[in-house]
Amino acid sequence: MVLDQLLQDRGLSVAEFSNAIGISAANVAVLKNGRARAIRFSTLDAICGVLNCEPGDVLRWDQTPPDPEVTVAP
Repeated sequence: MVLDQLLQDRGLSVAEFSNAIGISAANVAVLKNGRARAIRFSTLDAICGVLNCEPGDVLRWDQTPPDPEVTVAP
């Protein structure tokens, strides 16, 4: 995982990172595991600020079609 490697390279724990960017450790886990369906620009900005990186360093485009069994609540 890209985020795992960036955290390791910067010597940050998940707890330190979550506190620095202002989201819960559980939400960091969702990002780390690639299960996030969306991200706020303010969160992406905080991530890039803390990790001193560009958005392309933490985002990857996945062309896999979404699972039709998964529904998103309105």
